Amino acid sequence: MTYVVTEACIKCKYTDCVEVCPVDCFYEGDNMLVIHPDECIDCGVCEPECPADAIKPDTEPGLEKWLEVNTEYAKSWPNITQKKESPADAKDFEGVEGKFEKYFSPAPGTGD
Repeated sequence: MTYVVTEACIKCKYTDCVEVCPVDCFYEGDNMLVIHPDECIDCGVCEPECPADAIKPDTEPGLEKWLEVNTEYAKSWPNITQKKESPADAKDFEGVEGKFEKYFSPAPGTGD
């Protein structure tokens, strides 16, 4: 098992989760974060820290797509280990459906 970041993170990109991760397995994209599944130790401390409820265990049904997204982009996006300011409009995107199709960016973030 590993944890994955889901669509709820897109355009919200809160970074509370990266501060508590004991193995620094988060990677930063332009408008979301991902977890490297081979680095995640399945401790679960990140899940309750996410204000957008975007982090889920990959054992939940229907998360296969998100495991693929996390796996793919963790290979090319920079590592992030420190909390940053969230986007100014993050609250406007909480709970919005269809964010992957509308807003996902494959561009990397800046990392630490």
